Amino acid sequence: MTTVWFSLRRRLLGLLLGGVAAAWLATMVFSYIDAHHEVDELFDAQLAQAAQTLLALASHAEGEDIEDLDNVAHKYQRRLQCQIWRADGKLIVRSSNAPETPLTNTDGFSEIHGKEGHWRHFSQWNKDRSLQVQVSENHHIRDDLIGHIAWRLLFPALFGLPLIGLWVWLATRQGLSSLDGIARQIASRAPQQLQPLTPASAPEEIRTMLEAINGLFQQVETTLDAERRFTADAAHELRTPLAALQAQLQVALRARDEAERERSLGQLQSGLTRASHLVDQMLQLARLDPESDLPNPQAVDLGKVSEAVCAELGHQILTRNIDFELNAETNCTVRGQSEWLRVLIRNLVDNAIRYTPNNGVVRVTITQSAKQCRLCVSDSGPGIAAAEREAVLRRFHRLVHHEQPGSGLGLAIVARIAELHRAQLSLGTAASGGLEIMVVWPIV
Repeated sequence: MTTVWFSLRRRLLGLLLGGVAAAWLATMVFSYIDAHHEVDELFDAQLAQAAQTLLALASHAEGEDIEDLDNVAHKYQRRLQCQIWRADGKLIVRSSNAPETPLTNTDGFSEIHGKEGHWRHFSQWNKDRSLQVQVSENHHIRDDLIGHIAWRLLFPALFGLPLIGLWVWLATRQGLSSLDGIARQIASRAPQQLQPLTPASAPEEIRTMLEAINGLFQQVETTLDAERRFTADAAHELRTPLAALQAQLQVALRARDEAERERSLGQLQSGLTRASHLVDQMLQLARLDPESDLPNPQAVDLGKVSEAVCAELGHQILTRNIDFELNAETNCTVRGQSEWLRVLIRNLVDNAIRYTPNNGVVRVTITQSAKQCRLCVSDSGPGIAAAEREAVLRRFHRLVHHEQPGSGLGLAIVARIAELHRAQLSLGTAASGGLEIMVVWPIV
């Protein structure tokens, strides 16, 4: 768990730093372009203003001989050149670093790349086009200024980004500390400790996850409790038949004659049959318990499944001379597991046959309506009192006054299969006075 949280920290740190760096870089690029544009505008205006000023001055001095402007008032002045020309092509005034040839042959703004470097020029005539002023500026001035601005933008980034990274790291560490606490809680628990997680503080974003984990713990605890109860009940139920089998075996070994031995072996065989039936039912319950839904449900014809089950139990019906009737409507189809529905019907019909006295009545009816499909199994046995009908659906519960042997699992299996199939199970009194069990499926 610790590795996962540290990996999450690195991811958050990388994302935050990457986002901040990308935003800062975009800001720098935009600022550089904007500063470059503003600097160009500023210096272009300066050139135009200087040219216009010199042009105004030259208008008063027209006719005088050529004059050099040697006054240096600024460190960048050596990188500035200016000339004043008359319309007849005579040079009137120039700066000391300006050539005696025209700086440019283009009116307005222009640029020249040459041996002497990169220069930007501005040329303008007066109104009567008798005088022309040409002003040039070395582009290196602009590059110096733009570089200075860019460095001023970069300097905070070089020192600020590590500070931001440290802050983000500390912030993510502090923000995820509650996750570390939860991880330590889970890692320090023994497998049997399934109490809800109770962190001192948890972010709202993970509250849903904590509730889901606590819900899972509760479900696991419920499942384990059911397993423990089932194991204890199974051990208790198996202890009695195993002790009886051992006693019958001892009697058979000590039999004084063949008749006594045969009688003991017959009882031993009967006990083994009951124990095998008990184990089979417990295995069925063990297989049904983990299921939370039907795996691969299919359309099942209840009439056909009932016919097959009743045919298998035909020997018991004939032996007991029971008046048995199966009345199933055609195409009564539900969605579910064919094998489980077979177990459900077999348990209901087998119980009805076993608890019905000789020459009794057992009826199996399958009917269908617009919204429901019903299975009804009724008998003429002793029935179950209304106060005890809920209890008989619990595992290993047997009615005291009933003489038929059983494990107390048959109806519990029926209830579980009905629950998985979203069917309603109800117990009532049959018209013949015995027990009537009805299972109702909604038609999908």
